[in-house]
Amino acid sequence: MVWLDLLKPIVKQLRRPKHTVLRFVVKFFPPDHTQLLEELTRYLFALQVKHDLACGRLACNDSSAALLVSHIIQSEIGDFEESQSRQHLLNNSYIPDQVALIDRIMEFHSKNVGQTPAESDYQLLEVARRLELYGVRLHPAKDREGSKLSLAVAHTGVLVFQGHTKINAFNWSKVRKLSFKRKRFLIKLRPDLNSSYQDTLEFLMGSRDCCKVFWKICVEYHAFFRLFEEPKPKPKPVLFTRGSSFRFSPHLSVSSGNSQGMVNGQKPVELCGHSPDGRQPSPLTSPLLNDAGSVRTDDEDEVRRKRFPTDKAYFIAKELLTTERTYLKDLEVVTVSFQNLVGKDDAAPDSLKSTIFSNFDPLYKFHSGFLREVEQRLALWEGRSNAHIKGDYQRIGDVMLKNLQGLKPLTAHLQKHSEALVELEKACRGSRRLEVLVRDFELQKVCYIPLNVFILRPLHRLLHYKQILERLCKHYPPTHVDFRDCRAALADVSEVVAQLHGSMIKMENFQKLLELKKDLIGIDSLVTPGREFIRLGCLSKLSGKGLQQRMFFLFNDVLLYTSRGMTATNQFKVHGQLPLHDMTIRESEDEWGVPHAFTLVGQRQSVVVAASRSTDARQQFYSRIRLPTLSPCVCGINRFLNFPESTTEDSCAEAESEDDLMASRTSLERQAPHRGNTTVHVCWHRNTSVSMVDFSIAVENQLSGNLLRKFKNSNGWQKLWVVFTNFSLFFYKTHQDDYPLASLPLLGYSVTIPTESENIHKDYVFKLHFKSHVYYFRSESEYTFERWMEVIRSATVSASSTRILSRKEPHPY
Repeated sequence: MVWLDLLKPIVKQLRRPKHTVLRFVVKFFPPDHTQLLEELTRYLFALQVKHDLACGRLACNDSSAALLVSHIIQSEIGDFEESQSRQHLLNNSYIPDQVALIDRIMEFHSKNVGQTPAESDYQLLEVARRLELYGVRLHPAKDREGSKLSLAVAHTGVLVFQGHTKINAFNWSKVRKLSFKRKRFLIKLRPDLNSSYQDTLEFLMGSRDCCKVFWKICVEYHAFFRLFEEPKPKPKPVLFTRGSSFRFSPHLSVSSGNSQGMVNGQKPVELCGHSPDGRQPSPLTSPLLNDAGSVRTDDEDEVRRKRFPTDKAYFIAKELLTTERTYLKDLEVVTVSFQNLVGKDDAAPDSLKSTIFSNFDPLYKFHSGFLREVEQRLALWEGRSNAHIKGDYQRIGDVMLKNLQGLKPLTAHLQKHSEALVELEKACRGSRRLEVLVRDFELQKVCYIPLNVFILRPLHRLLHYKQILERLCKHYPPTHVDFRDCRAALADVSEVVAQLHGSMIKMENFQKLLELKKDLIGIDSLVTPGREFIRLGCLSKLSGKGLQQRMFFLFNDVLLYTSRGMTATNQFKVHGQLPLHDMTIRESEDEWGVPHAFTLVGQRQSVVVAASRSTDARQQFYSRIRLPTLSPCVCGINRFLNFPESTTEDSCAEAESEDDLMASRTSLERQAPHRGNTTVHVCWHRNTSVSMVDFSIAVENQLSGNLLRKFKNSNGWQKLWVVFTNFSLFFYKTHQDDYPLASLPLLGYSVTIPTESENIHKDYVFKLHFKSHVYYFRSESEYTFERWMEVIRSATVSASSTRILSRKEPHPY
């Protein structure tokens, strides 16, 4: 089977038209069918899945096959009626050997009552896309040893099958070049020290034509799913041509994604090109995060935006969808990745495995079903079926009420997440092997934030549900059809949050102490009963060598000052511990001749420190942020640490060495080494400060979704899936990706709206800048623009402004 080139006359491609059969079939299978904009398109994809099932191409186990057929007959004959359903299955064949599965198909069909044809098509694609052979077209081949294999191509890259079992996959990011020579199909990989594969893999196919057909399909798939720009074709030689003149234009193909591109196939395909200045882009960022070759047309996004609902409630519901997708991926880090690592290892005690996995597995199962319902409702709301005409599905409160009531029985599991955190810390202290195992797991790309943050995710997710429902209730008038369900759901989730509030506060502090423990050396007992973290930040300490930058850590009972170590782990070395009991603070500017200097006077030791800003008077320490439950000394130090060492761009540049500047450029273009990119290190390089209140606010202000990104000197916009958490933006190609390709810590950044002189003539654009780093991001609506501005400001503004109010009550110190 070959594909017609829609740019060429058909008569020139068919040598024997009388003996040729033309079929209308799907060419590109998107990993997420919810990206399909039209109900008709989804219907055509459902027809393709139905055909693949019938001919045996979409092989799967009996249970999946029966479930797929149940959705097909629900779409065709409607709700289950035993005699009608059985007769229909006897008269129509949907899968090979269907007779043996009739009873199981009818059992599934009986559970589909009420599903419309559009909903059935949705569920059919939802099940099909999770199958290993979904969208796979096998091309027979052999390896160098002569073993029979099959090659295929998907949105992720080139796949290798043995029978119907996938035995290998080569992601586009790992492939440097695809080519063919006679019968040999060649895959040239990027150098990888951790890989056992040779530089070039060779497969033998049936003929040169077979090789060329598969090569062309690979080119088309790579262009459709990976390229954002149409490379300009090279001029044709006047006299002679060499190689293939194949071109791909996705504008004329069955399109289901947002990518558009064209590949010039005049020579073997280089899957990552060079940037305009001649530099080879990093495999980490190419082509996704490389400025070159990432230009998008804006017309497509404008048309798409106009087709979708504009009601604020829709965008609030969409925020629920996007953040739920990220949340489920975070649960998978524990239920899949971490469980696979420690599940079979004797280093992890059975009590730890039971505590963690017995609580996470039910939650993962529950939220998987919740996400499916939210995806289905949003697809209907967006007008991808006739349901939106009646307005029956332009709401989300009923879905949330149903699922939050279903979540109540799982409250006992949520209450045990604090136990899981304690149990994990206890087990790591008792087993050096487990400690190393956990540390190695945190080095994996999938663990993009500390493991103990993932463990507390289910508690934090409840806060997000509460916020979303509060926005919906505030938006809706009391007479709205969705108001009553939203209000009832808000009452339910508020009840659960109130039950878990106390343990949540304690566990956030415990988690922060554990995280800081990994960043510090030279202190044996950081995690002690009753100790609470207040703030960390940079100050200059006066010593015999003059003023030297130090990182200070303020707790309710002690003040630590440290310097950044030059070890492989980049930990901070503790130089001194100052108990806060009976400590006083006095102004020392005149005494030492150092501007804005203060002396911290302890029982056994005194330390002189300085900041670059004056506090006007010592009384400002006490009057401006004094809390009735904090001692004046703690209040004063807290206020002192809130003034960064440098605040202007010029003075920052002078204070940092060349090495520091290189280390601080954790931009979209590269990812910093592990433990060199923690909050502490970012504060060190950017001379800023973070408090426990800031961490708590950041927990509440998590967000994810698609944004368009533009560099300062680029012309086009690039679509990315962006997750905001832990004071950072994490960038993905799509929401299905298992780990981020790059990250951008936001502490020290400023977020503003572009000025007229910057020539950003688009709506809903915000600008992030730190020194010479400038990024523009564009959202899809006024609501999403305001939400992104809100959450990013919580990370960027918090470092330079003091906050004393949060959802926490003041703690007794």
